[in-house]
Amino acid sequence: MKTVTLSLATRETVTRRAVDAFSGKRRGAHISFASTDLLWKVLTAKRWELLKAMTGGGSLTLREAARRSGRDVKAVHGDVHALLAAGVLRKNADGKIEFPFDAVHVDFMLEAA
Repeated sequence: MKTVTLSLATRETVTRRAVDAFSGKRRGAHISFASTDLLWKVLTAKRWELLKAMTGGGSLTLREAARRSGRDVKAVHGDVHALLAAGVLRKNADGKIEFPFDAVHVDFMLEAA
C-alpha cells in the first residue's frame, strides 16, 4: 500500500527530508504545508471529498473524478486545478489527473497558543 503523509513542516524539515532522500534514506511520501491555515485553505471540505474519491483510483479524467465524487464537473475543475497548483494532485503524460496513493495519513498537532 502506498501511503502519503500530509503534515505541517518547516522549510528546514522539508530540506532535511530531501537530503535524506538523496542519501538513499527512505522516509515515505510527504506533502507538507507551512501552516494549518495553508493546509485548510488548500484542503477544503470539498477538496478532501475529492481526494477520498480519487484515493486508490489510478489516473482519472476530470469527468470521472467528478462522477466519483458526486459533484459537478465545473466545480471539480476548479478544485482539481487548486490541488494541482498545491502539488497534491498531478497530471500524467495523457493529461489525466492522479492522486497516486492508496491511503492518506494526516499528521499535525494542535498546541496551546
